[in-house]
Amino acid sequence: MKSKFALQLTKLASQLGRNNRALMMAAALGVTLAATPVVQAQTKIGFVSTERILRDSQPAKAAQTKIDSEFKRRDDELESLANKLRTDAQKFDKDAPALSEADRIKRQRQLADLDSDLQRKRREFQEDFNRRRNEEFSTIVEKADAAIQKIAETQGYDIIIQDAVTVSPRVDITDEVLKALGG
Repeated sequence: MKSKFALQLTKLASQLGRNNRALMMAAALGVTLAATPVVQAQTKIGFVSTERILRDSQPAKAAQTKIDSEFKRRDDELESLANKLRTDAQKFDKDAPALSEADRIKRQRQLADLDSDLQRKRREFQEDFNRRRNEEFSTIVEKADAAIQKIAETQGYDIIIQDAVTVSPRVDITDEVLKALGG
């Protein structure tokens, strides 16, 4: 529903010729077109790829190496357990025809228990690994945010966007952030 003002403005505009409509609208809104300077503010925009920061920066590489070394022993244990399960399953398949029903059921339970244990340990490993990785990388994100803030202030950026669908290379400042983080 249009207001009375909008209806009057529409009525007045329709009475005027097509060329005078813009002038009439400007006059009705109290705008003088000739006296209004056109000012176009330049907005300086930058882009940072969080993925590249978390993959290529020196702190990210150091954190990944640290996490890998922390979890290497547990990963090796899981690999050993998986190999044992595979070997035992192959042995069971080979021996199954010669086993009594009771022995066959007993070994099937042992294999099932070993498989359950392996799956549980893998889940625990993955949860611990993800938690530890998130801890390490959250500090990297904080450092990156501080570096981005400093770059924005010193270089006069109005807005810096992280993670966009498409970006022109001329606004990508990821390399500057990587340099500020030490590589």
